[in-house]
Amino acid sequence: MCIEIKHKCVGGHQSAQFSNLDNLLPAAVIDKVYCPQCVEKPEFNGATMLADNGWVIEYDMELAVYLLGKHGIEKEAVTPEFIFDNRYSTWQGMSPTDMEESIRERQDIIALAKVDKAKYFATMKSWSIDRMKAFTEAGWRKAQAA
Repeated sequence: MCIEIKHKCVGGHQSAQFSNLDNLLPAAVIDKVYCPQCVEKPEFNGATMLADNGWVIEYDMELAVYLLGKHGIEKEAVTPEFIFDNRYSTWQGMSPTDMEESIRERQDIIALAKVDKAKYFATMKSWSIDRMKAFTEAGWRKAQAA
């Protein structure tokens, strides 16, 4: 089970949605989030930060190492990339705002279901494929692995 976690970026411009796999890590493992609009980003520190398409997540690595260690994960293996890529604390969806955006986009498509079911299914299928292609082309980390 994954619980939704929202973090506002340091500059207050946008919110990012996260999910933490099986709640092994608490929301507090995400120390700070910086969106592309944040002007006061610190110097990038690969030991505590992960960059993804202009966004930066700063993790509390001490907490992550401790809690994942309780589950048998070696200290040396726990990096920001390991945490993100193994879904211990990652975007909910393909990007920080994916879930909210997809809900808005789907609402228009769902309206078609009442009028033209065939067009609804075709539109939903192409929307899904086009969306994934757009995430991949934009360089989102999770889309590259998919």
